[in-house]
Order: sequence, then C-alpha cells, then structure tokens
Amino acid sequence: MLVFVKERLAFLSVPKTGTTAYQAALADRADMVVSDPPMLKHAPVYRYNRFFRPMFDKVCGVELELMAVMREPVSWLGSWYRYRQRPFMAGKPNSTAGISFDDFVLGYLKGKKPGFADVGSQANFLKSQPNGTGISHLFRYEDQDRLQAFLQDRLEVRLDLQQLNVSPPMQLHLSTSVEDRLRRKCAEEFLLYDSIS
Repeated sequence: MLVFVKERLAFLSVPKTGTTAYQAALADRADMVVSDPPMLKHAPVYRYNRFFRPMFDKVCGVELELMAVMREPVSWLGSWYRYRQRPFMAGKPNSTAGISFDDFVLGYLKGKKPGFADVGSQANFLKSQPNGTGISHLFRYEDQDRLQAFLQDRLEVRLDLQQLNVSPPMQLHLSTSVEDRLRRKCAEEFLLYDSIS
C-alpha cells in the first residue's frame, strides 16, 4: 500500500496486479509505504477501512480516496498458478507443481479450497464498506497507459517502472467447460472487471 497524504490518495495493493513495481517506483514519493507483512501490504478495502482510515482521519484529519488495479479474472488466476509453480515452492501445500491449470481453477471453485488454490478474491478485496469507504479509482491491469497517466497527473511525477515479482512465463490453457463454470460461480469478479471504464 502506498499513501500520499497531500494528494489524499491511497494505492491499495491487490495481489498479482503489478503493484510491487509501482511501489518500487513511487516509494520515495509516498508519505507512507506498507510493504510488509503481506497482510498489511495487501490490505483489502475492509481492512483499510477498519485500521488505516481511522488513523488517517484522527492523526492527519484527512479522508483519502482509494485506488486499485484489477486484473482480468482468468489472467489473475493464471498469474497465481504460475507464481506457485516456482521451484522453491515444490513440496509446499500451496505449490501448483504437478497440477494442471484446469485442476487449479476447479480447486479455486470449491467451497473449502485446497491450499494451492486458496488465493482470495479480487471482488472481495475491492468490496465497498457499509460506511461508504470504497475504491474511487479502479484501473484494469491490462490498461497500464491509463493507470500511469492517472498517477503521473495526480502525483506530478514521471514513472520509471521495472518488472518485479513476475510469475514465471508459461502457456496456459483453460478448458471451455472449466471457464464456463468459473464465469458462472465467480460472476461477480467478471461483472466488476467489465464495469471498469
């Protein structure tokens, strides 16, 4: 998470959406960088609302606008799958070694997800809270030009991004039947992504 108090902006870090590169590029410009532990670095809207928002309100007297990036849902799952293929993950419960992408997604669709497919939900991460706290600026991961233009204008900076924390490259194929099940069961994810203008 990156916080810019003067600009009244907090950039929430949805996992697997390239935010580590933005964090590295903007760390010197931010008033606050939350890079660890992961539960705080990747604080969803509900956690921001519960812990961070009251702090900024009481200590700084500001209400920050929230921004975030969302990745196309199949691509997002593919990034998680590839990320968990890394060799040092072998033998760990969340490793996807020896598991097909179809089986990874089928595991993700279960009520009680196996460790290798327990990766959360972008829609839940971004869900607005009853008090109105929610994402003011939502960008598609696939539209980096729009995201960068917003940040450069709002923060009055030039961005120099490096690729960081990238999942290993590999060709992935999701069968039509599994993708249809994913789209039915996780319709909220696709609706939210499609709503981003």
